[in-house]
Amino acid sequence: MRFLPGPQPPYDLTYDDLFLVPNRTDVASRFDVDLATVDGTGTTIPLVVANMTAVAGKRMAETVARRGGLVVLPQDLPIPAAADTIAFVKSRSLTADTPVTLDPDRSVSDAVALMHKRAHGAVVVVEGGKPVGVVTEAACADVDRFARLREVAFTDFVQVPVEASPRDIFDRLAQAHAQLAVLTHSDGTLAGVMTRTGTVRAGIYTPAVDANGKLRVAAAVGINGDVAAKAKALAEAGADVLVLDTAHGHQTKMLESLRTVADLGLGLPLVAGNVVSADGTRDLAEAGATIIKVGVGPGAMCTTRMMTGVGRPQFSAVAECAAAAKELGVHVWADGGVRHPRDVALALAAGASNVMIGSWFAGTYESPGDLRVDRDGNKYKESFGMASKRAVAARTAADSSFDRARKALFEEGISSSRMRLDPERPGVEDLIDHICSGVRSSCTYAGARSLPEFHDRAVLGVQSAAGFAEGRPLPSGW
Repeated sequence: MRFLPGPQPPYDLTYDDLFLVPNRTDVASRFDVDLATVDGTGTTIPLVVANMTAVAGKRMAETVARRGGLVVLPQDLPIPAAADTIAFVKSRSLTADTPVTLDPDRSVSDAVALMHKRAHGAVVVVEGGKPVGVVTEAACADVDRFARLREVAFTDFVQVPVEASPRDIFDRLAQAHAQLAVLTHSDGTLAGVMTRTGTVRAGIYTPAVDANGKLRVAAAVGINGDVAAKAKALAEAGADVLVLDTAHGHQTKMLESLRTVADLGLGLPLVAGNVVSADGTRDLAEAGATIIKVGVGPGAMCTTRMMTGVGRPQFSAVAECAAAAKELGVHVWADGGVRHPRDVALALAAGASNVMIGSWFAGTYESPGDLRVDRDGNKYKESFGMASKRAVAARTAADSSFDRARKALFEEGISSSRMRLDPERPGVEDLIDHICSGVRSSCTYAGARSLPEFHDRAVLGVQSAAGFAEGRPLPSGW
């Protein structure tokens, strides 16, 4: 990474302050770009879903890993629940989506409540383990909510052997003018579902898998309590990456916890943070972190900078920490402040190996929250910061009433925010397509076929607020 010749501003930079300059290139296509990362986490696209309770659940973990990214399970999740979620993700197909299933005697209201847990918007009706019908939102319109699913399910659905190739499934769907295929095992039992768009994605993305060919998932651990026992339990449950996470990562307690976990010799990538300086990066690396998480205050749910004045503009933080990490043979994740695909590209240009996203993914079908509709008919989900009063209350449920009341006085972060589902990109896979398309194009403009090469070849310039505004589209015309 280098800047255009000329004087550089004497202040730190956010993603909005920067632009990428196109280079001479022989990269002819976006598909000539390899987005696989090199930090040992096994991701084939540089996206990590933040360990936020309102974002990172089992549906999100399965879906994102299938497309090559990684989800970090929240540290608030009890170990048995985390183990169950890890086992669920490990048991999922590398190509087929896991559908919502109900038996024929369940009500229409049950289907309506559950069908939007998946982006394909359907419920597979199953009897004796075998699919007997499919229920969509359209099938439930103007129907008595107490009607049974056997009365409204359509039985003329596309059924395909699970061994069929994505291209074959696409052709079957195109021939039937259908959007959803039900995949079955040789004995007729349900194996999963696949949409027409899903078949195309299966040929573009490479799943993030472990040594046994199972989908990858990460898990977070705090720095309080028996950190070693928690880390060991998560590793034994099958977590592929461990993240030691606290808002202020450059503190003695973090360094002590990090050394304790590193000494366990679990053989997993060990992420720690958050920090925003070269000194913080070096201290975490020397304590045993293989990846350092960078970012204090740039997140959409975070009020740290307004409450405390503490933080740093994210691009400069990532660039400084990445340079220090490179000298030590470790890596950094850019955590927070991402609002557009360009921001992901700039974080990678600054030297991040992966980019962590939270709130942007909260407004998707796959996030854990319930789907709600406002008075104008807009679909949304609720999100909240992990240092907010809501998160602190959940994290301290086992404390005494007095201790909970005391801790509640010192929250930082938004406790409730409506994250609208973008009608054009309501699923997390839609956002992954959107982001990866932009990052692939950034690489072609830079003349890079890989992310390390992109970091080496990226040329950046500093722009004014007017320069950033000039780059925005005007969808409503002049």
